[in-house]
Amino acid sequence: MKVNKKFMLSFVAPLMIFISAIGLILRSNNRKIFYLPIGLMGITIILEKNVKRSFDRKTILKKIKSYKKIK
Repeated sequence: MKVNKKFMLSFVAPLMIFISAIGLILRSNNRKIFYLPIGLMGITIILEKNVKRSFDRKTILKKIKSYKKIK
């Protein structure tokens, strides 16, 4: 059975945030700073996907509207 790579990679960002949260909760105070970058990268990946998706939708809508004006 083949597994889609995009499907597997979609779990990476939430997993990064989860690992960061667990690390921040369970580690001692001097080691907590090491878990912030992984959490921030997970959040950044999710936000970037959302922005890219909305931008792509807007461009597709503009193309559809331009075809309607031609007819």
